Amino acid sequence: MEEEREYGMDSQKFEEIVEHLCKSKAEEFKLLGYNHISPQDIWQCIDAKYRKTGFPRLHQLVNDIYSLKATDYMNWMTMQAYKGESF
Repeated sequence: MEEEREYGMDSQKFEEIVEHLCKSKAEEFKLLGYNHISPQDIWQCIDAKYRKTGFPRLHQLVNDIYSLKATDYMNWMTMQAYKGESF
């Protein structure tokens, strides 16, 4: 798989790591009062950033997830609503 070549791990391990990171970020948002944001929502927001440029190195991916601000997430959600995309 592409992740295996890119990140030096199998895709299952990669998905576990990403899931853990997104879950941690969703829990942080819940502490800030954003109870409706799930780990899958976090991933969709981050993944949208990479659709044009491709996946970054692992350290950049981790940084992008952990540095995501609630306002950036809400701006992304607003843009999705304007585009008429489901989320």
